[in-house]
Amino acid sequence: MTETTAAEVLAELAELRDAKTREVNQRHGDDHGVNLGKLRAVAKRLKTQQHLAQQLWDTQDSAARLLAILICRPKAFGRDQLDIMLRDARTPKVHDWLVTHVVRKSPHAEVLRLTWSADPDPVVASAGWALTTERVAKTPEGLDLARLLDVIEAELTSAPDRLQWAMNHCLAQIGISHAEHRARAIDIGERLAVLKDYPTAPGCTSPYAPVWITEMVRRARPADERPVKPTV
Repeated sequence: MTETTAAEVLAELAELRDAKTREVNQRHGDDHGVNLGKLRAVAKRLKTQQHLAQQLWDTQDSAARLLAILICRPKAFGRDQLDIMLRDARTPKVHDWLVTHVVRKSPHAEVLRLTWSADPDPVVASAGWALTTERVAKTPEGLDLARLLDVIEAELTSAPDRLQWAMNHCLAQIGISHAEHRARAIDIGERLAVLKDYPTAPGCTSPYAPVWITEMVRRARPADERPVKPTV
């Protein structure tokens, strides 16, 4: 079987570019015009190819980097390599996918979480908070949740946008996953009112923490324990 080259993949991605998709993505700070469903289909066909993934990442093209994330082996990257990649991830989607699909699966995730959370660059720090949110939800042992709430309460309103979004997610996740901290998480959200007026599409849950917490807790309850809607 002939090995697919990076040049061939780039040519395929160029054919998949769509001006309208790019226009929509640009509103969110991204610069690629490839439909993500089509991108995932390419990744499914290519399967895992670490060498090709590294070549695609090195192109600095956002669509190629998203594809690289999908076909790489997360555990093949060293800690320093992941740190360099994160700092070089120029757009929100590449940054988020790198954290979600690669760093979270890496044996270096905890060290990077601690390093990035303390970084003076707010975009890098947002990656640390995203990893903290993952731990809040799945492996909270050893985390000082009360201290996290202290930090969020003190810094959320003044945090730059991407860092604020990540910290707000952590606030909501603490309230969702840990009943003993739920009332305080909701109280912080109500007092700070961060993202309270964020436009939310019909059928989607608001990122405003009190609403987000309340809705996710409601969904997690058994059907026979959910409040009954009043009838008219």
